[in-house]
Amino acid sequence: MGEALFEGLVQGVWALILCGPILVASVAATVFVVRRRALAGGDSGSERSDQLFWDLFLGSAVAVPALLIPTLISPWTGLFLGGAGVAAGVAAYRGTPKYLARRAARSDYQALESAHVAARAQHDELIARWRRYELDPACSIDYPSLTDVRLPETSALIKAMRAADQLRNDPHQGYPEAVARLAASLAAAERAAGIPAEQS
Repeated sequence: MGEALFEGLVQGVWALILCGPILVASVAATVFVVRRRALAGGDSGSERSDQLFWDLFLGSAVAVPALLIPTLISPWTGLFLGGAGVAAGVAAYRGTPKYLARRAARSDYQALESAHVAARAQHDELIARWRRYELDPACSIDYPSLTDVRLPETSALIKAMRAADQLRNDPHQGYPEAVARLAASLAAAERAAGIPAEQS
């Protein structure tokens, strides 16, 4: 009697070790996928119900054997695994919105960083382009209006340059937009100065 009990206990522990992670992972993954689709929306009713069926079917195809096999070996193991599966499902259900929000925030931040890097490169090009008119004596003589702040286009250009410079090191304050305004202001000042488009 004692030997049979010990053997059943050992088999239950092995079933728990082998099937527990599979059950917990399959339940959590299934709940996560279903919850994510529900939060995302977008599909029509028939597509959503069809996708829900397949998500639940695939999750059950893994979770049910991972629960039934240990239960047949040792009922207490099945009871423990059932509780672990329910806990994993509840945790996945509650954690999915937070995880998706963090992932969306990280994606937005990466897109913002990428836009900031591109804006810095464009900003450098625009400043180099404008400095020709300021530092190159030939350009200064040919196009003096580009350094004359009394002209509205040049004044707007200088203000746009100052705004872009102030935002250059802060990716959260509209720096790409400021660089786009600087590009438009420089193009307008060049047009007002009579610079052909191919020279700008």
